[in-house]
Amino acid sequence: MPNTIPENYHGDIIVNGKPTHPEDFQVVRQGPPESFSSKLVAQRAFAKGAVIATLEGLTPGAKRYSTVQISKTEHIELNSDLVFMNHSCDPSTLMDVDRMVVSATRDLAAGDELTFFYPSTEWDMAQPFSCWCGSSKCIETVQGAQYLSTETLSKFELSNHIKELIQARDA
Repeated sequence: MPNTIPENYHGDIIVNGKPTHPEDFQVVRQGPPESFSSKLVAQRAFAKGAVIATLEGLTPGAKRYSTVQISKTEHIELNSDLVFMNHSCDPSTLMDVDRMVVSATRDLAAGDELTFFYPSTEWDMAQPFSCWCGSSKCIETVQGAQYLSTETLSKFELSNHIKELIQARDA
């Protein structure tokens, strides 16, 4: 499957062309869709640990830039505005695929960008890229957990399938 944005994917998601969680977050476009520079921002405050969204109504799919890995072998399409969550090495949210929720890693205010640490769910990324987040924990190249040391990964909250894959790799 090609790694291009679908024709009917214009920033506010495919679902009838309307935002999927308008009271909770919104897509902020920053350039043409093919630039992959849009971001997701909170529409309201969320306390640390609060559930921002549940992961439901998801479609299984092959590994690609728009999927999230939910087990050692399965990926899902987010089918919502959550697909616009960018990576950060100092993430504002946790993509908790074990509980199937997205939760706040710290107190968030309206306007804060919603990000997650991609290797927390991804063993091997379909499209690796350079990270410029500037965090003291920055991994520089985002390509999946398998490419990071156990020591580096210990600084982040990880999904159970990533923890199991690390244990198998390090055994």
